[in-house]
Amino acid sequence: QVQLVESGGGLVQPGGSLRLSCTASGVIFNINVMGWYRQAPGKQRELVAAMISSRNVNYADSVKGRFTISRDNAKNTCDLQMNSLKPEDTAVYYCNLNQLTRDYWGQGTQVTVSA
Repeated sequence: QVQLVESGGGLVQPGGSLRLSCTASGVIFNINVMGWYRQAPGKQRELVAAMISSRNVNYADSVKGRFTISRDNAKNTCDLQMNSLKPEDTAVYYCNLNQLTRDYWGQGTQVTVSA
């Protein structure tokens, strides 16, 4: 079983920055995908960024150049640095780990971008 715990959400003004962190525990295999999804009210959950390794990273077009995903395999952590935040980035952000074709999710952390 895998558990994911997120932290770092909050309220920020447009143009500001936030850093989300996710820590995984439990049975973690060497090969997996860690990433972040978000879900805004009335919308479907969408991929923000996902990472297998430093050479295998995927970003949503809407966040390219503003968000950076990173991970520390030794600590089983995955961070999302979010810069130049916009009101449309407001959502609940979920950490995701996919291994052996199974998805695991964190509880979600709220990010609100508002003046």
